[in-house]
Amino acid sequence: MPSPDQKIDALSAQDRSTLIDLARASIRHGLDSHQPLAVPVNDYPESLRVIRASFVTLNIENRLRGCIGHLEAIQPLVKDVAENAFAAAFQDPRFPPLKADELPRLEIHLSLLTPAQPLTFNTEEELLSLLTPGKDGLILEEGYHRGTFLPSVWEQLPQPKNFLRQLKIKAGLSPLYWSDSLRVSRYTTESFS
Repeated sequence: MPSPDQKIDALSAQDRSTLIDLARASIRHGLDSHQPLAVPVNDYPESLRVIRASFVTLNIENRLRGCIGHLEAIQPLVKDVAENAFAAAFQDPRFPPLKADELPRLEIHLSLLTPAQPLTFNTEEELLSLLTPGKDGLILEEGYHRGTFLPSVWEQLPQPKNFLRQLKIKAGLSPLYWSDSLRVSRYTTESFS
């Protein structure tokens, strides 16, 4: 099985389609059994068995219906996608569990994360200068406060200062909060639906 440190190539159109189908199958299975689909990992090609972190975002009519994922690569990609799809549909605390009549309208978006790299900075201005809008996903950590925004959030928050302020709020901090112990890491995603 590939390690999380090896270089990961972009997936083929077939692999992407397989992952979307797998996410939908896990949600369908969850409607019937109230648990994620058990994935026979070795039945999938090596490109889908790589240890890789994913997020599954669910929308209905362009409105968020659930989003769950992992920031660290902990298991084979097919297993991660199946578990996160189930969790996004039934365990996102912001939404009630998905109902069967919603499934036909469900849009499934997958984001596959690269390993996060810590950023080095001394001031907020310096941090803002390091950001690449539209490309960077960020993880912000301060003590027990933690939050992340996927790169897709830049579509709603295109200005770096506002992006960072909203991420601080998501992490449970004041939008103007600053500390020398604040940690920020950057990652990118391969996203598709």
